[in-house]
Amino acid sequence: MMRTRVKICGVTRVEDALLACELGADAIGMVMTPTSPRCVSIEQARAIRTALPAFVDAVVLTHGLPPERVREIIDGVQPDLVQFHGLEDATFCESFGVRYLKALGMAGDLDVRAVVAGHPHAAGFVLDGHPPGQQGGQGRTFDWSRIPRDLGQPILLAGGLNPGNVGDAIRVVRPWAVDLASGVESAPGIKDAVKLRAFFAAVSAADAKADP
Repeated sequence: MMRTRVKICGVTRVEDALLACELGADAIGMVMTPTSPRCVSIEQARAIRTALPAFVDAVVLTHGLPPERVREIIDGVQPDLVQFHGLEDATFCESFGVRYLKALGMAGDLDVRAVVAGHPHAAGFVLDGHPPGQQGGQGRTFDWSRIPRDLGQPILLAGGLNPGNVGDAIRVVRPWAVDLASGVESAPGIKDAVKLRAFFAAVSAADAKADP
């Protein structure tokens, strides 16, 4: 039975990151885009990254940042992966020498196969509910039936996930991982311990019911 991985995104506090790790998070995401309400400084991101235990990936999220700023973030935080949310092409994403995830906004007429084919070296693809090229973390779901079943790449399902719907999401999509921010928050960037525990419990329950 495949275990669904979990990425908790938009983390702004060390204590939230540590609780997510305690509950079983595989990755912690930190937003570095100034226009996001969950944006953290390089110093904050480095503190969170340093606090993470072994075998939990640190991911920094960027959207439309110039290359010199992306390099500054990478040098300062030393993330395991960079997640690109804008319209960056593969040449841009690969130019930093760090493994990366490419986010796809599914609210619109997006050719998922074409984007995936255009990023052959991406470590995975985050399918989110926002329009193409916009920021994630908007809490929007999308029609999961639009996801091609034979992409041959790890899919991280995002977009409006919460403890109440993540079980259905896992059953329908069978993603490599689920990725959420707002669905376990009491305020933007502030994770809610009760919601976090409920979310991880729902993921475990869905995996236990999944067909082998």
